[in-house]
Amino acid sequence: MNPLFEHQLNTNRRYFFGRMGLGLAALSSLWQRDAGGALPGLPHFAAKAKRVIYLFQSGAPSQMDLFDPKPQLANKRGQDLPDSIRKGQRLTGMTATQEKFPMAPTIYDFKKHGQSGIELSELLPHTGKIADEICLIRTLHTQAINHDPAITFFQTGAQLAGRPSIGSWLSYGLGSLNENLPAFVALVSGAGGQPLYDRLWGSGFLPSKYQGVKFRSVGDPVLFLSNPNGLDSKTRRRMLDDLGKLNQLNLKKFGDPEIATRIAQYEMAYRMQTSVPDLLDISKEPEKVKAAYGPMVNQRGSFAANCLLARRLCERGVRFVQIFQRGWDHHRDLPRDLPKLTTATDQPTAALLNDLKSRGLLKDTLVVWGGEFGRTVYCQGKLTPTNYGRDHHPRCFSIWLAGAGIKRGVTIGETDDFSYNIAKDPVHIHDLHATLLHCLGIDHKKLTFKYQGRHHRLTDVHGKLVEKMLA
Repeated sequence: MNPLFEHQLNTNRRYFFGRMGLGLAALSSLWQRDAGGALPGLPHFAAKAKRVIYLFQSGAPSQMDLFDPKPQLANKRGQDLPDSIRKGQRLTGMTATQEKFPMAPTIYDFKKHGQSGIELSELLPHTGKIADEICLIRTLHTQAINHDPAITFFQTGAQLAGRPSIGSWLSYGLGSLNENLPAFVALVSGAGGQPLYDRLWGSGFLPSKYQGVKFRSVGDPVLFLSNPNGLDSKTRRRMLDDLGKLNQLNLKKFGDPEIATRIAQYEMAYRMQTSVPDLLDISKEPEKVKAAYGPMVNQRGSFAANCLLARRLCERGVRFVQIFQRGWDHHRDLPRDLPKLTTATDQPTAALLNDLKSRGLLKDTLVVWGGEFGRTVYCQGKLTPTNYGRDHHPRCFSIWLAGAGIKRGVTIGETDDFSYNIAKDPVHIHDLHATLLHCLGIDHKKLTFKYQGRHHRLTDVHGKLVEKMLA
């Protein structure tokens, strides 16, 4: 179809439905929501959490080297993983042609931490100091075996692109806690690894006002935040006022909710010109606080800087902050590369939790740490006494949570002797999502949006509460 004709057709369709009152009905819903913040009836029950910080470790951290100790494997190094354990389960294209699957026990020591006695790797000494604050799940599992569908599944509850991200669902359902910043902010740190697409913090079929806003690590943190050369703030204000009047004419004519979104986004961008520079200015943070986050805290875009920024965003009323840390995809040279990632992330993670707690924010903030799946017990490629790599493993992997509504100092689930299959208390991603929403006062079965004739939800038609997680 000719693009010009298609645009005209869509414009006429919006005009027709707007004149028929359908567009105005949608706008009425938006205005009603804006007046009260949350959807009518939300939260469904008393919420323990107001906001979420999600520390997503893109690439899949190895549970065997960080969270799930298997000391009995020490004398099995190089032995082939028994077929009775693998059970013909699906393999990725990277190891499916291997003739052998030699087991690679971790080279790192584990020890118990805190009064809870949670066992963690020597690579996580700072996380060990906050062990009594976390709920460690060792039996998360997923269907996805490759990165993109697995990450998409975690963010949207579906492996195929096009669904709203979890932050967008919360923004849609609960509204915003502030007027000068987005309800949902995405931050990216680390280099290399798997690509991270904007749709991972997108709104899918929800109105676009609920999508996440990515803060960049170079230049303007948000595109076009600064005024062009020669344009002062007063001139920009007059320009936005005139543009708003034009958009209001179109809104009245077509009744398209996206026009209302555009008006709101222009106004938000104007307010952010003041709020964002203040947000990013950490010069007034006490040196003791900055030192706790580690030496990289002053390097904008680092995981440490983003963790501190996440706390500052929470203080200012941002509902959902997601930090994507790249680089955890260790198919080879794991002993060389894994410590680099833990060095970059362990101290800032613990500092964030302690910082939130010291300011009274942890009591109503939910913190999540984890990747899209786990790693295999067997080595991908050549196994040597000092080197190994691990392939993707969706059957069981580890993740931890802390803060509002979450039980402290507990470990949930057990895996078999090879960290290959779940032995007790499986937790599916849909179950995790259902439980996260519960902490925020949301019944996951009731937060829905009708699209293409069906009422969609984050947990699809699945999901059950993980009662052992709840405080």
